[in-house]
Amino acid sequence: MQAPKDSTVRRMPSGKRATRKHTPKVNTSGLYPRAVREAFIKLDLRNAVKNPVMFIVWVGTLVTALVTLDPNLFGTVSADAGSQRILNGLITLILFFTVVFANFAEAVAEGRGKAQADSLRSTRSDTIARKLLPDGTIQEISSTELRRGDRVKVIAGDMIPADGEVIKGVASVDESAITGESAPVLKQPGTDISSSVTGGTRILSDELILNITSDPGQGFIDRMIALVEGAERSKTPNEIALTVLLTVLTQVFLIVVATVSPLANYVQAPTTIAILISLLVALIPTTIGGLLSAIGIAGMDRVAQFNVIATSGRAVEACGDINTLVLDKTGTITLGNRLANEFIPVNGRSVEEVAQIALAASVFDETPEGKSIVQLAEQQHQAKTTFNIAQAEGVEFSARTRMSGTNLPDGKESRKGAVEAVKGFVRSRGGTIPAQLDEAYEKVSRLGGTPLAVCQDSDIYGVIYLKDIVKPGLRERFDQLRRMGVKTIMLTGDNRITASVIAREAGVDDFIAEATPEDKIDVIRREQAEGKLVAMTGDGTNDAPALAQANVGVAMNSGTQAAKEAANMVDLDSDPTKLIDLVTIGKQLLITRGALTTFSIANDIAKYFAIIPTIFAAAGIGSLNIMGLKSPQSAIISALIYNALIIPALIPLALKGVQFRPLTADRLLLRNISIYGVGGVIAPFIAIKIIDVLIPLA
Repeated sequence: MQAPKDSTVRRMPSGKRATRKHTPKVNTSGLYPRAVREAFIKLDLRNAVKNPVMFIVWVGTLVTALVTLDPNLFGTVSADAGSQRILNGLITLILFFTVVFANFAEAVAEGRGKAQADSLRSTRSDTIARKLLPDGTIQEISSTELRRGDRVKVIAGDMIPADGEVIKGVASVDESAITGESAPVLKQPGTDISSSVTGGTRILSDELILNITSDPGQGFIDRMIALVEGAERSKTPNEIALTVLLTVLTQVFLIVVATVSPLANYVQAPTTIAILISLLVALIPTTIGGLLSAIGIAGMDRVAQFNVIATSGRAVEACGDINTLVLDKTGTITLGNRLANEFIPVNGRSVEEVAQIALAASVFDETPEGKSIVQLAEQQHQAKTTFNIAQAEGVEFSARTRMSGTNLPDGKESRKGAVEAVKGFVRSRGGTIPAQLDEAYEKVSRLGGTPLAVCQDSDIYGVIYLKDIVKPGLRERFDQLRRMGVKTIMLTGDNRITASVIAREAGVDDFIAEATPEDKIDVIRREQAEGKLVAMTGDGTNDAPALAQANVGVAMNSGTQAAKEAANMVDLDSDPTKLIDLVTIGKQLLITRGALTTFSIANDIAKYFAIIPTIFAAAGIGSLNIMGLKSPQSAIISALIYNALIIPALIPLALKGVQFRPLTADRLLLRNISIYGVGGVIAPFIAIKIIDVLIPLA
């Protein structure tokens, strides 16, 4: 039995609410040495071709290496072959490290994901499973031999061999290796949340009979390992679009540089194949080209560090484009458990009489709401159970009746539940509805609480005020989302008056009262029909269609297998409010990519003024050498050194992400241009000039 609650809400497993969560420790020792090795392994042309910009740099490196060996390979050069070989060798070395630094950035980002995968892999092992045969006997087999549909028995101390559903028994399970949650979780059959178990977790007490729900290599941990390790990473739509743009820019500059050669020969400018390649590399967007992949991988890694597993980079990126958040009230906006706060009598009854009937209707109710009603009745109003509980019968709550209660030994029926449901029950017993009932109903609703009517047979005694508490700080977070253009919609099974009070207190933009599970998918489709991207959370089997429909669906790890498979993110902490943070992480990913793209393109302006004026000084544009660089050779080397060093210098920013600020799109654009655009122009002028002064080229 339970008190009426939001029809779309599920509770976290017993024992999880009051404990402190911590992110499982990930061992990152040896990350950088491994990344250095990976950086050189990635020089394989089959891998390099995946990044068009850096592939051009790598091909240019190979060409300059050839002309270092033979400066006259592509035609006789007028300069001394020895000095030309030295210049070509320096250019080759700098271009080589430019490619290596770009590979290093990607390898560091991938290394963090692999460290997370290693941590998860440590939880998985080949164990002996007790498979139940059709005749009831037990056969001990390797866990790798289990198949979907098999039934196994696990006892205290056993490692759960594979993902499954509890079909018999009640036991405590340690999920800390996966979730970082120190408290054990109670698992039992018959509920969406507590019946799902994950392979690699350990049973601490009692025993369970499980129905296996995954084949070998396809369990939850296996999928997480593949995803965080990057084995299934594919480029996101925005990343693909930016790659295409960078490729087009590279082709344009390739054509531009190709036309420079005859012009340089005409004005007798010092150009060789190595200088032309240097000019091309300096002008194409190598900075963002070298960091683009690392930014995307780091975005997924930040989500993983937040104890959320994303099925793809597309899901993380979609968080940044979200326009609408669909949120359950209970457990997300409010603290979750509504507690009895007051008994309000009607129809001439006293508070003590209401407390007595409420106690009778709640003695079989094991929910937090039901227990709080019993506690309030006994402690504050000295109500006592006056009947033999062993001879009474509990009536469970159902979505159809929206009531729960007790059939007493003397034939009387005590009920509590939604006001409209209790009205119908009383009318069916020939009773009348007191006028004060609606007044009490509205009073509780205006306070933002949930009103439960209390009756016995045909008489209504009063209303129980169940108090909801909005989580602190949510209004400020919703204000931030609003400034970013994200609309928030609250779903609740409460009546409209109560829902409006909670919505106003929490600061959400809209709400749907008396919501059913079907309302979730309806609101998602309605928002999507308007061209918006929608995110939502869920954990039950009935949430699966809506999770699949949403652009970003976040399933709780405590939820059912159906919910996990339908969603594109799984929250290991089973914290519904984390969806708000995921939007922030997604937007940070997009902001970081945009900021570094702006910085990279702005860099090209400075490199343009570093190389072109010095090379073509003979054409009368030497006055454009506003940086006062010493010579064409010095300008080229200085620009290339800066071009190479700026990539590792920006790796920490690419991995950590640009600091997120909840601003509107136009203000973000202005901030992006003023900091990374202007900064991207100024920084190279300063750095290239310093390098030009320090290097001994004349």
